[in-house]
Amino acid sequence: MTRISFHQKLESLRERLLQMAGVAEQTLRFALDAHCRGELSACSKVRINEAIINCSEREIDQMALDLLAMEQPMAVDLRFILAAIKINSDLERVGDQSMTIALLAEELAGSQPCEFPVDIPRMAELSMTMIRKALQALADRDAELATSVLAMDDAVDEMNRRAKCVLLDCIAQDSTAAQSAINLLFISRSLERIADHATNMAEDVIFWVRGADVRHGNVLQAQQA
Repeated sequence: MTRISFHQKLESLRERLLQMAGVAEQTLRFALDAHCRGELSACSKVRINEAIINCSEREIDQMALDLLAMEQPMAVDLRFILAAIKINSDLERVGDQSMTIALLAEELAGSQPCEFPVDIPRMAELSMTMIRKALQALADRDAELATSVLAMDDAVDEMNRRAKCVLLDCIAQDSTAAQSAINLLFISRSLERIADHATNMAEDVIFWVRGADVRHGNVLQAQQA
């Protein structure tokens, strides 16, 4: 009976984490709608969801800590709880970055329109894809899908580097566009950080499922795990 109760608690933790993941993904989508599509009404939804995410983070951490303290889990169960704590933190940060993007979208909408030769929507799409795949890997316990997320991170990093170079050059050439360019710099940086959080979550799924620590490694190491 005790063991059955333990696994029920584990499943409750997993379900709660997946619920929070769904809210975090939705929050990012709202933020990107605000910036990429000009749907500023989505900003209020970001604010509401971000508060929900913050409350969920505390609840999930407490569930995980209670399991560690009272149940003394081992092997795959212990790995899941440790992974859940870390994924929980990354989801909260995705919410934070989504809020940043929403606030910057509002600022950009209130400034003079400027055209910059950077593809922020493409970077946003790739970062969103990474989040979706990482969360799907979590839901399906799919280490192979998680590994595919790791291979995408370099592309987002490179897009962020290019955007930074282009936008700094735009600021140097036209000071009247400086504030808009700076806002885009911050949005690009937020998207790069979101991709990092997706990578972290994917690594944690691999750790949970395979027992392999692929942090700071390469994609080949993840595939061999």
